[in-house]
Amino acid sequence: MSKPDLHGMATPDLVALFAKVTVDQDEALLGNQIAKFNRLYGVMAEIADELKSRDGDQRTALLSLFEYPNMQVRLQAAKLTLAVAPVEARRQLEAIASSKWFPQAGDAGMCLSFLDDGTFKPK
Repeated sequence: MSKPDLHGMATPDLVALFAKVTVDQDEALLGNQIAKFNRLYGVMAEIADELKSRDGDQRTALLSLFEYPNMQVRLQAAKLTLAVAPVEARRQLEAIASSKWFPQAGDAGMCLSFLDDGTFKPK
């Protein structure tokens, strides 16, 4: 697969690609494919950076993924919208942590702990 031109993509297309990449992350995580997960994490970060660079910080478009059926998609969308929609993103992280759907529940719980103690500051 060739690297997509993120800058040339419309925001809704970036959101769809974000969902696909994070579903693939989930599959890599469950299959213990750490190198693949790490590569996909980099792609996800590039998508988030592209959204952030757009007028008005388009990471808010990721809020539409809060109802997505895959927990990894919801987790990553919540973490990456903390800076632009802190109340909604925190609510999503709390719901994921309470769900006991691991490993995402553990990741969400740790993120909340780091937010609360000041270790993590969303940008």
